[in-house]
Amino acid sequence: MSTRPGTPRLLRQLNDRAALELLLSSGPLTRAELGEHTGLSKVTAGQLLARLEERALVAVVGEQAGGRGPNAALYGVVPSCAYVVGLDVLPGRIAAGIADITGTLVAEVSAEFGEHDDPVRLVRDAVGRACASAGVGAERLRAFVIGTRGVVDPGTGDVRFSLDLPSWHNGVLAELRRGLGVPVTIENDVNLAALAERAHGAARDVDDFVLVWAGVGQGLGVMLGGRLHRGFTGGAGEIGWLPVPGEPLPTDVSEPQSGSFQRLVGGDAVTGLANAHGIGSADGGDPAGSPGEHVRAAVAEGAEAFLDELAGRLAVGVAAVTVILDPGLIVLSGDVGRAGGETLAARVQECVARVCPSRPRVVVSRVEGNPVLRGALVSALQQAREQVFSDTV
Repeated sequence: MSTRPGTPRLLRQLNDRAALELLLSSGPLTRAELGEHTGLSKVTAGQLLARLEERALVAVVGEQAGGRGPNAALYGVVPSCAYVVGLDVLPGRIAAGIADITGTLVAEVSAEFGEHDDPVRLVRDAVGRACASAGVGAERLRAFVIGTRGVVDPGTGDVRFSLDLPSWHNGVLAELRRGLGVPVTIENDVNLAALAERAHGAARDVDDFVLVWAGVGQGLGVMLGGRLHRGFTGGAGEIGWLPVPGEPLPTDVSEPQSGSFQRLVGGDAVTGLANAHGIGSADGGDPAGSPGEHVRAAVAEGAEAFLDELAGRLAVGVAAVTVILDPGLIVLSGDVGRAGGETLAARVQECVARVCPSRPRVVVSRVEGNPVLRGALVSALQQAREQVFSDTV
């Protein structure tokens, strides 16, 4: 009977990976605790820790008092063994954040830019500023993930088109990789918000849910079986184009505001609805501010008629998604969704229950800070940990 070459090495890699993931999720741990959780003997667990300590992936971070014997050393993952960067690119503004391998955010910066600025220079400058703020050399970054509006081709990873960012064209991914000299991933911004929601927010550890991004533009992040569903062309979730009763169908899909659902719940529609209800304007005139500010004012003023009508409009899209995917959980995000909070979410849930045979739970996002940036860091950490934790022997 022959033994498969490399099997002991493979087993060590698997054990190392399991131990590192366990230390991230449940650490710090003693050698005995690590053995209990992994099923490894004390000797094997000790050898594993020695190997990881030699590679500067784990270190002693404290002691645990025992019985009559000496205190047991507590081991944890070394946060500085790798760093990742996430970026959120919006028209005229870019935000960049750096996190260590444990997921702790160590720096976040933002900058403004022109419509036709070169993406490579833009990203390099933003990352450079974030590295300087964190005191981390760019050579220590293991993964770059960039969130942007528009459709990303799931086959090539490139931006297929982005109406809001004309400089982010087909071929920009190759330019970024050449210009930065590191692996780069581009992802749709709403998809990244869904990743952040599953890692840090209202959908934590939920395998099937839909994130509804409601703001100036509309979008969906669809999570099925714990994986993002991007669609054949990357266009899954472009809910602004959803045909709805009473709204005209688009005649030119190159016009970003012409989708039927976009006409019903987009920025202009929310502003018009706020104007009709006199939200945030004592004289009933056109209220100033963003759609999210109108909704926030409506919640503060207790403008139930406005909130009911807005919820009914949002429920049209949510119900359409629910009867097809039956996700069980809907998370409202974006400027409008977050501004409406649980007050708006509860109304949307009631409206959907009246028109849909299944009754999903509707909640508001619980991700703190910039959800797109947080999601970019979640994605980057997945990539970095795959690299670092798979190369231990």
